[in-house]
Amino acid sequence: MAATQDSATQPSANSYFRVKGLQAYYGDSYIVQNISFDVKEGEIVALLGRNGAGKTSTLRAIARAASPEVRSGEIWLHNEALHEKQDFEAALAGVQLVPEDRRIIPGLTVEENLDIARIEGAVGWDYERIYDLFPRLKERRKQEGTTLSGGEQQMLAIGRALARDIKLLLLDEPYEGLAPVVRHDIENALIEVKNTGITTILVEQNAVAALKLSDSALILDTGEIVFNGSAEEVLNNEELRHEYLAI
Repeated sequence: MAATQDSATQPSANSYFRVKGLQAYYGDSYIVQNISFDVKEGEIVALLGRNGAGKTSTLRAIARAASPEVRSGEIWLHNEALHEKQDFEAALAGVQLVPEDRRIIPGLTVEENLDIARIEGAVGWDYERIYDLFPRLKERRKQEGTTLSGGEQQMLAIGRALARDIKLLLLDEPYEGLAPVVRHDIENALIEVKNTGITTILVEQNAVAALKLSDSALILDTGEIVFNGSAEEVLNNEELRHEYLAI
């Protein structure tokens, strides 16, 4: 059920993206438990926690996916009420989720996977801009997307998100299964994305890598926010890392 719009809760000048009182469920299971946070434009935020903490569910709730079911709360992107939208409307408003499984479309080449992102809505980055970010994709632009390596598929999934008119990039486990050299390429690309002013929320089990890339951090524990502050503070707080991240 969508929350009633209240202009008093819209993001301030320093808050580009806001979540307020978000509660989401899988059936009777209370997964996202009344969380609230603000993000500045162009920030990278690390959303961290142990397995089952509710990280992926939070990303899906923000993207207005069919599950989990959001029963209350507000989601604002640049003064636009996402909590009043369906998933495709949130995408048109600039929210792009790159899921852990990447969802590269079988039977389509790299360029065709990029094209499919442009079928509806405003167009974002063009081929050359995406290929400048990920030169490997240019080399393989006529290759079927599902035959790429895991790292190249991750590049394609991010490139496909950028092909839309994007304001908020949601990344779920972008380093999963990647070799260190490929992870480094992804990290450099995300820095370039940040430099264009795109806001990013990053879920990643490799917490140290995510924190080194990020400006701020949120830590979830059983669906609740237990830390909201700078990424540097988490890196420097061994007790906090051990208790909630097991590192």
